[in-house]
Amino acid sequence: MHKLNALIAGSTGYIGVQLIKLLVKHKNIKIKYLCGNSSVGKNISLFDKSLKSKKLPNIIKFDKKYLKDIDIIFTALPNGEAQKISKYLLKRNTLIDLAADFRLKKSSEYLKWYKQKHKAINNIKKSIYSLPEISGNKIKKYKIIGCPGCYPTSVLLPLIPLIKNKSIQTNNIIIDSKSGYSGAGRSVHKKYKNKNLYESLSAYGIRFHRHNSEIDQELKNYTNSIINFTFTPHLTPMFRGILSTIYVDLKPGFSIKKIFKIMKKFHKKNVFVNVLKINSLISTNDVINTNYCNISICETKYKNKLIILSALDNLIKGGAGQAIQNMNLKFGFKINEGIK
Repeated sequence: MHKLNALIAGSTGYIGVQLIKLLVKHKNIKIKYLCGNSSVGKNISLFDKSLKSKKLPNIIKFDKKYLKDIDIIFTALPNGEAQKISKYLLKRNTLIDLAADFRLKKSSEYLKWYKQKHKAINNIKKSIYSLPEISGNKIKKYKIIGCPGCYPTSVLLPLIPLIKNKSIQTNNIIIDSKSGYSGAGRSVHKKYKNKNLYESLSAYGIRFHRHNSEIDQELKNYTNSIINFTFTPHLTPMFRGILSTIYVDLKPGFSIKKIFKIMKKFHKKNVFVNVLKINSLISTNDVINTNYCNISICETKYKNKLIILSALDNLIKGGAGQAIQNMNLKFGFKINEGIK
Protein backbone atom coordinates (compact mmCIF):
# COMPACT_ATOMS: atom_id res chain seq x y z
CA MET A 1 0.00 0.00 0.00
CA HIS A 2 1.30 3.45 -0.94
CA LYS A 3 1.93 5.55 2.14
CA LEU A 4 1.82 9.33 2.46
CA ASN A 5 5.02 11.01 3.61
CA ALA A 6 4.71 13.15 6.73
CA LEU A 7 6.91 15.84 8.26
CA ILE A 8 6.42 16.82 11.90
CA ALA A 9 7.68 20.27 12.87
CA GLY A 10 7.89 20.67 16.62
CA SER A 11 8.36 16.98 17.21
CA THR A 12 9.80 17.08 20.74
CA GLY A 13 6.99 18.87 22.61
CA TYR A 14 4.30 16.96 24.49
CA ILE A 15 1.91 17.22 21.53
CA GLY A 16 4.63 16.41 18.97
CA VAL A 17 5.72 13.27 20.81
CA GLN A 18 2.11 12.15 21.24
CA LEU A 19 1.53 12.69 17.52
CA ILE A 20 4.52 10.51 16.64
CA LYS A 21 3.36 7.73 18.99
CA LEU A 22 0.04 7.62 17.13
CA LEU A 23 1.37 8.05 13.60
CA VAL A 24 3.80 5.13 13.87
CA LYS A 25 0.69 2.92 14.14
CA HIS A 26 -1.06 4.52 11.13
CA LYS A 27 -0.91 2.14 8.16
CA ASN A 28 -1.22 4.96 5.60
CA ILE A 29 1.58 7.19 6.91
CA LYS A 30 5.37 7.15 6.74
CA ILE A 31 7.17 9.62 9.00
CA LYS A 32 9.80 11.04 6.67
CA TYR A 33 11.17 13.96 8.70
CA LEU A 34 11.15 15.03 12.34
CA CYS A 35 12.06 18.68 12.84
CA GLY A 36 13.17 20.68 15.84
CA ASN A 37 15.57 23.43 16.85
CA SER A 38 17.39 22.71 20.10
CA SER A 39 17.36 18.94 19.54
CA VAL A 40 18.91 18.68 16.07
CA GLY A 41 20.81 15.41 15.61
CA LYS A 42 19.11 13.67 18.52
CA ASN A 43 16.76 10.70 18.35
CA ILE A 44 13.14 11.17 19.37
CA SER A 45 13.46 8.21 21.78
CA LEU A 46 15.29 10.60 24.15
CA PHE A 47 11.90 12.24 24.71
CA ASP A 48 9.88 9.02 24.93
CA LYS A 49 11.52 5.65 25.51
CA SER A 50 8.62 3.77 23.92
CA LEU A 51 9.77 5.09 20.52
CA LYS A 52 13.22 3.48 20.83
CA SER A 53 12.20 0.37 18.91
CA LYS A 54 10.67 2.40 16.05
CA LYS A 55 12.72 3.13 12.96
CA LEU A 56 12.43 6.91 13.04
CA PRO A 57 14.72 9.56 11.55
CA ASN A 58 16.87 11.75 13.76
CA ILE A 59 15.70 15.29 14.36
CA ILE A 60 16.71 17.90 11.77
CA LYS A 61 16.18 21.63 11.38
CA PHE A 62 13.23 22.51 9.15
CA ASP A 63 14.01 23.61 5.60
CA LYS A 64 11.47 24.30 2.87
CA LYS A 65 13.43 22.01 0.52
CA TYR A 66 12.01 19.01 2.40
CA LEU A 67 8.47 19.85 1.26
CA LYS A 68 9.07 18.57 -2.27
CA ASP A 69 8.66 14.95 -1.17
CA ILE A 70 6.14 15.50 1.64
CA ASP A 71 2.36 15.06 1.52
CA ILE A 72 1.43 16.18 5.04
CA ILE A 73 3.09 18.72 7.32
CA PHE A 74 2.06 18.65 10.97
CA THR A 75 3.06 21.78 12.87
CA ALA A 76 3.15 21.66 16.67
CA LEU A 77 5.11 24.88 17.00
CA PRO A 78 4.89 28.18 18.89
CA ASN A 79 2.21 30.48 17.51
CA GLY A 80 3.34 32.28 14.35
CA GLU A 81 5.65 29.55 13.03
CA ALA A 82 3.07 27.62 10.98
CA GLN A 83 2.18 30.88 9.24
CA LYS A 84 5.74 31.09 7.91
CA ILE A 85 5.71 27.49 6.71
CA SER A 86 2.33 28.00 4.99
CA LYS A 87 4.01 30.39 2.54
CA TYR A 88 6.22 27.59 1.22
CA LEU A 89 3.47 25.05 0.55
CA LEU A 90 3.62 23.17 -2.75
CA LYS A 91 0.72 21.69 -4.68
CA ARG A 92 1.14 18.26 -3.08
CA ASN A 93 1.35 19.59 0.50
CA THR A 94 -1.36 19.70 3.16
CA LEU A 95 -0.61 21.61 6.35
CA ILE A 96 -2.26 20.52 9.61
CA ASP A 97 -1.54 23.00 12.39
CA LEU A 98 -1.96 22.00 16.02
CA ALA A 99 -1.28 25.51 17.30
CA ALA A 100 -3.45 28.63 16.88
CA ASP A 101 -2.20 30.06 13.57
CA PHE A 102 -5.29 29.17 11.54
CA ARG A 103 -8.00 29.01 14.18
CA LEU A 104 -9.27 32.58 13.90
CA LYS A 105 -10.85 33.87 10.69
CA LYS A 106 -9.94 37.52 11.22
CA SER A 107 -6.33 38.70 11.39
CA SER A 108 -7.46 41.55 13.66
CA GLU A 109 -8.74 38.98 16.18
CA TYR A 110 -5.44 37.11 15.98
CA LEU A 111 -3.58 40.34 16.76
CA LYS A 112 -5.94 41.14 19.63
CA TRP A 113 -5.68 37.76 21.34
CA TYR A 114 -2.17 36.59 20.41
CA LYS A 115 -0.45 39.99 20.48
CA GLN A 116 1.31 39.46 17.15
CA LYS A 117 0.53 40.28 13.54
CA HIS A 118 -0.51 37.40 11.32
CA LYS A 119 2.28 36.68 8.83
CA ALA A 120 0.14 34.84 6.24
CA ILE A 121 -3.12 36.76 6.02
CA ASN A 122 -3.81 35.57 2.46
CA ASN A 123 -3.72 31.97 3.68
CA ILE A 124 -6.40 32.46 6.34
CA LYS A 125 -9.15 32.29 3.72
CA LYS A 126 -7.53 29.15 2.30
CA SER A 127 -7.74 27.43 5.67
CA ILE A 128 -10.49 25.69 7.64
CA TYR A 129 -11.03 25.53 11.37
CA SER A 130 -11.82 21.86 11.71
CA LEU A 131 -13.47 20.28 14.67
CA PRO A 132 -13.95 17.01 12.76
CA GLU A 133 -17.37 16.17 14.20
CA ILE A 134 -18.60 19.53 12.92
CA SER A 135 -16.65 20.21 9.70
CA GLY A 136 -17.01 16.71 8.25
CA ASN A 137 -16.25 16.38 4.52
CA LYS A 138 -15.90 20.15 4.04
CA ILE A 139 -12.31 19.63 5.10
CA LYS A 140 -11.48 17.95 1.78
CA LYS A 141 -11.53 21.30 -0.03
CA TYR A 142 -8.74 22.81 2.05
CA LYS A 143 -4.94 22.53 2.05
CA ILE A 144 -4.49 24.27 5.40
CA ILE A 145 -6.26 22.83 8.43
CA GLY A 146 -6.40 24.57 11.80
CA CYS A 147 -7.03 22.14 14.65
CA PRO A 148 -9.09 23.42 17.62
CA GLY A 149 -7.57 24.06 21.01
CA CYS A 150 -8.05 21.49 23.76
CA TYR A 151 -10.36 23.59 25.94
CA PRO A 152 -12.60 24.66 23.01
CA THR A 153 -12.92 21.04 21.89
CA SER A 154 -14.33 20.08 25.29
CA VAL A 155 -16.70 23.06 25.18
CA LEU A 156 -17.87 23.12 21.55
CA LEU A 157 -18.72 19.42 21.22
CA PRO A 158 -21.52 19.69 23.83
CA LEU A 159 -22.58 23.31 23.21
CA ILE A 160 -22.88 23.45 19.41
CA PRO A 161 -25.73 20.87 19.22
CA LEU A 162 -27.75 22.77 21.85
CA ILE A 163 -27.20 26.23 20.40
CA LYS A 164 -27.90 24.96 16.90
CA ASN A 165 -31.23 23.58 18.14
CA LYS A 166 -32.03 26.80 20.02
CA SER A 167 -32.61 24.85 23.21
CA ILE A 168 -30.53 26.88 25.68
CA GLN A 169 -30.21 30.54 26.59
CA THR A 170 -27.08 32.14 25.16
CA ASN A 171 -26.81 35.20 27.40
CA ASN A 172 -25.18 33.60 30.45
CA ILE A 173 -23.26 30.38 29.82
CA ILE A 174 -20.65 29.57 32.48
CA ILE A 175 -17.71 27.35 31.58
CA ASP A 176 -15.39 26.05 34.29
CA SER A 177 -12.54 23.99 32.81
CA LYS A 178 -9.72 22.11 34.50
CA SER A 179 -6.70 20.77 32.65
CA GLY A 180 -3.61 18.72 33.30
CA TYR A 181 -0.43 20.78 33.20
CA SER A 182 0.80 19.16 29.95
CA GLY A 183 -1.54 21.59 28.17
CA ALA A 184 0.94 24.37 28.91
CA GLY A 185 3.79 22.54 27.10
CA ARG A 186 7.25 21.51 28.24
CA SER A 187 7.97 25.03 29.49
CA VAL A 188 5.20 24.76 32.08
CA HIS A 189 7.64 24.35 34.96
CA LYS A 190 9.51 27.53 34.02
CA LYS A 191 6.31 29.44 33.32
CA TYR A 192 4.76 28.49 36.65
CA LYS A 193 7.93 28.06 38.70
CA ASN A 194 6.35 29.72 41.74
CA LYS A 195 3.40 27.33 41.76
CA ASN A 196 3.46 23.81 43.16
CA LEU A 197 2.08 22.07 40.07
CA TYR A 198 1.96 18.68 41.73
CA GLU A 199 -0.06 19.60 44.81
CA SER A 200 -2.13 22.67 43.96
CA LEU A 201 -5.01 23.83 41.79
CA SER A 202 -4.59 27.20 40.04
CA ALA A 203 -6.99 29.43 38.14
CA TYR A 204 -5.41 31.43 35.32
CA GLY A 205 -6.23 33.39 32.17
CA ILE A 206 -9.37 34.92 33.69
CA ARG A 207 -11.04 37.31 31.24
CA PHE A 208 -8.32 37.20 28.58
CA HIS A 209 -7.57 33.53 27.97
CA ARG A 210 -6.93 33.13 24.22
CA HIS A 211 -9.44 30.34 23.81
CA ASN A 212 -12.26 32.82 24.51
CA SER A 213 -11.91 34.08 20.93
CA GLU A 214 -12.12 30.60 19.46
CA ILE A 215 -15.18 29.59 21.47
CA ASP A 216 -16.93 32.86 20.64
CA GLN A 217 -16.16 32.61 16.91
CA GLU A 218 -17.48 29.07 16.57
CA LEU A 219 -20.62 29.44 18.69
CA LYS A 220 -21.65 32.52 16.67
CA ASN A 221 -21.84 30.29 13.58
CA TYR A 222 -25.01 28.74 14.99
CA THR A 223 -27.06 31.61 16.36
CA ASN A 224 -28.06 35.19 15.65
CA SER A 225 -28.50 35.78 19.38
CA ILE A 226 -25.87 37.46 21.49
CA ILE A 227 -23.40 34.96 22.91
CA ASN A 228 -22.33 35.77 26.46
CA PHE A 229 -20.22 33.23 28.28
CA THR A 230 -17.71 33.24 31.10
CA PHE A 231 -14.76 30.88 30.66
CA THR A 232 -12.35 30.13 33.51
CA PRO A 233 -9.49 27.64 33.01
CA HIS A 234 -7.54 25.95 35.79
CA LEU A 235 -4.29 23.99 36.01
CA THR A 236 -4.61 20.83 38.06
CA PRO A 237 -2.00 18.57 39.69
CA MET A 238 -2.24 15.91 36.98
CA PHE A 239 -0.27 15.50 33.76
CA ARG A 240 -3.06 15.11 31.19
CA GLY A 241 -6.83 15.36 30.81
CA ILE A 242 -9.54 18.05 30.75
CA LEU A 243 -12.85 18.19 32.57
CA SER A 244 -15.16 21.06 31.60
CA THR A 245 -18.22 21.85 33.70
CA ILE A 246 -20.71 23.96 31.74
CA TYR A 247 -23.72 25.67 33.34
CA VAL A 248 -26.65 26.45 31.03
CA ASP A 249 -30.20 27.79 31.29
CA LEU A 250 -32.91 26.04 29.29
CA LYS A 251 -35.29 27.85 26.98
CA PRO A 252 -39.03 27.39 27.70
CA GLY A 253 -40.38 24.05 26.51
CA PHE A 254 -37.12 22.14 26.94
CA SER A 255 -36.36 19.51 29.58
CA ILE A 256 -33.32 17.42 30.43
CA LYS A 257 -34.79 14.51 28.46
CA LYS A 258 -35.20 16.67 25.34
CA ILE A 259 -31.66 18.00 25.73
CA PHE A 260 -30.34 14.46 26.03
CA LYS A 261 -32.17 13.41 22.85
CA ILE A 262 -30.78 16.43 20.94
CA MET A 263 -27.22 15.64 22.05
CA LYS A 264 -27.57 11.93 21.39
CA LYS A 265 -28.99 12.46 17.88
CA PHE A 266 -26.35 15.05 16.95
CA HIS A 267 -23.44 12.81 17.92
CA LYS A 268 -25.00 9.51 16.81
CA LYS A 269 -22.49 8.98 14.00
CA ASN A 270 -19.53 10.61 15.77
CA VAL A 271 -17.59 7.57 16.92
CA PHE A 272 -15.30 9.53 19.21
CA VAL A 273 -18.06 11.26 21.20
CA ASN A 274 -19.83 9.31 23.93
CA VAL A 275 -23.07 10.82 25.23
CA LEU A 276 -23.57 9.01 28.52
CA LYS A 277 -26.72 8.38 30.54
CA ILE A 278 -28.32 11.38 32.22
CA ASN A 279 -26.62 12.32 35.52
CA SER A 280 -23.50 10.23 34.83
CA LEU A 281 -20.59 11.41 36.94
CA ILE A 282 -17.60 11.34 34.62
CA SER A 283 -13.86 11.50 35.17
CA THR A 284 -10.78 12.30 33.10
CA ASN A 285 -9.61 8.81 34.00
CA ASP A 286 -12.30 7.42 31.66
CA VAL A 287 -10.75 9.09 28.58
CA ILE A 288 -7.01 9.25 29.30
CA ASN A 289 -4.90 7.86 26.42
CA THR A 290 -7.92 7.79 24.08
CA ASN A 291 -9.38 10.01 21.37
CA TYR A 292 -12.79 10.05 23.05
CA CYS A 293 -14.80 12.90 24.49
CA ASN A 294 -17.33 11.83 27.12
CA ILE A 295 -20.36 14.06 27.68
CA SER A 296 -22.87 13.88 30.53
CA ILE A 297 -25.99 16.02 31.04
CA CYS A 298 -26.91 16.50 34.68
CA GLU A 299 -29.87 17.87 36.60
CA THR A 300 -29.60 20.69 39.14
CA LYS A 301 -32.05 21.67 41.87
CA TYR A 302 -33.57 24.11 39.37
CA LYS A 303 -35.70 22.70 36.53
CA ASN A 304 -34.54 25.34 34.04
CA LYS A 305 -30.81 24.89 34.73
CA LEU A 306 -28.52 22.04 33.69
CA ILE A 307 -24.87 21.13 34.17
CA ILE A 308 -23.03 19.56 31.24
CA LEU A 309 -19.84 17.64 31.94
CA SER A 310 -17.28 17.06 29.19
CA ALA A 311 -14.05 15.09 29.55
CA LEU A 312 -11.19 14.38 27.13
CA ASP A 313 -7.45 13.82 26.92
CA ASN A 314 -5.93 17.20 26.01
CA LEU A 315 -2.94 15.60 24.25
CA ILE A 316 -5.05 13.26 22.09
CA LYS A 317 -8.66 14.34 21.46
CA GLY A 318 -7.62 17.90 22.29
CA GLY A 319 -4.44 17.66 20.23
CA ALA A 320 -2.63 14.92 18.31
CA GLY A 321 -5.56 12.53 17.96
CA GLN A 322 -7.81 15.24 16.63
CA ALA A 323 -5.14 16.21 14.08
CA ILE A 324 -5.03 12.61 12.85
CA GLN A 325 -8.82 12.49 12.81
CA ASN A 326 -8.74 15.58 10.55
CA MET A 327 -6.13 13.95 8.33
CA ASN A 328 -8.25 10.80 8.04
CA LEU A 329 -11.22 12.91 6.94
CA LYS A 330 -9.13 14.91 4.48
CA PHE A 331 -7.63 11.87 2.73
CA GLY A 332 -10.55 9.47 3.01
CA PHE A 333 -8.91 7.05 5.46
CA LYS A 334 -10.95 5.18 8.06
CA ILE A 335 -11.90 7.76 10.68
CA ASN A 336 -10.37 5.70 13.50
CA GLU A 337 -7.16 4.71 11.68
CA GLY A 338 -4.20 5.32 14.00
CA ILE A 339 -6.44 6.40 16.88
CA LYS A 340 -8.47 3.29 17.68
